[in-house]
Amino acid sequence: MLQRTKEFAQIAGDAASRADATGSIDQAVWSALCDTGISMAPFSPDFGGIGLSDPNQQTTLCAILRLIGGADLAVARLFEGHVNAVMLVSRYGTRPQIESLARSVKQGGLSGVWGAEDAHGLRRLGNSASWLLEGKKILASGAGVIARPLVTVGSPDGHILYLLNLEAGKRADMSSWTPLGMKASASGTIDLTGVIVGPSEQIGDAGNYMRQPFFSGGAWRFCAAQLGAMEQLTELYCAQLRARSRESDPYQLERVAHCAAACRTTLFWVEEAARQFADENLKPAAIVAFTNFTRMVTERAALDVMECVQRGTGLSGLMRPNPIERICRDLATYLRQPVPDMAMSDAARAVLAGELATGALL
Repeated sequence: MLQRTKEFAQIAGDAASRADATGSIDQAVWSALCDTGISMAPFSPDFGGIGLSDPNQQTTLCAILRLIGGADLAVARLFEGHVNAVMLVSRYGTRPQIESLARSVKQGGLSGVWGAEDAHGLRRLGNSASWLLEGKKILASGAGVIARPLVTVGSPDGHILYLLNLEAGKRADMSSWTPLGMKASASGTIDLTGVIVGPSEQIGDAGNYMRQPFFSGGAWRFCAAQLGAMEQLTELYCAQLRARSRESDPYQLERVAHCAAACRTTLFWVEEAARQFADENLKPAAIVAFTNFTRMVTERAALDVMECVQRGTGLSGLMRPNPIERICRDLATYLRQPVPDMAMSDAARAVLAGELATGALL
């Protein structure tokens, strides 16, 4: 699977500049994701996958996310969301629901999790047998390409997950998606008013979606994708220094050393977060706290790498078509994950409460 991911990463990387320019990922990239079996990989072998979602496969998933993140962060964002959706359906869904999603993915479809809402929120009207949705989801990654999304709907008993079957792009409004980077992730607004849902669409019980450590502990996955971009930036920086015969410059050597150390430090944290996420013997609070620290370490390291690379390459690193320019825009945008300050403070509280030791992994 890692070899197939490397081949796919080459295809996605070659198409990344076009995707950034047009705001749309080439169909050839999605076809390659399907043809290589990567999109099916998160399912268990019973449903046609290789069990990439299983606890013993998390370090492999980490490597795959790094490879795709180094190729195109927009593709990595959508793939990570797809993995999250498959994990949720596999964990809380029924066998027919898992089979239904697996059939869609095998035919070339993708899934994702759409949780963000505007001030009005997404509501359901009706009774327990059948509900009519009313409202929108915002910042829905892959709004133009995902047909089988998982959406959250609030209820008195907690968030409920529904696995929808939509016509890709038909309900999407991309006019508000005008970001600095990650343009091709197509994170638009989806109007779900009029969609009917019932027991066959509901995945699990109310409150399952935010169960820990799965809700917050899975954040290591987007850190892995971001790490892949950091590693790619460092490789590009080194290549451009060599091309300009600047590899002996002491100031450049210092910057390269900082980049390499930042990437390696982040790798230690992300791989350990992936291992802890898969360890059922650990307490959820400890897993979440370690993941929150991983978010903090990854963000700081990514900002440091971007600063070193941009200072080291100068104006050329900010000019198209230099891939450094695009990757820095994408990475700066992808780093803006929800509630970073709360994640940091919650991690610190876990240390103060004795739930996570500072001098050991547990």
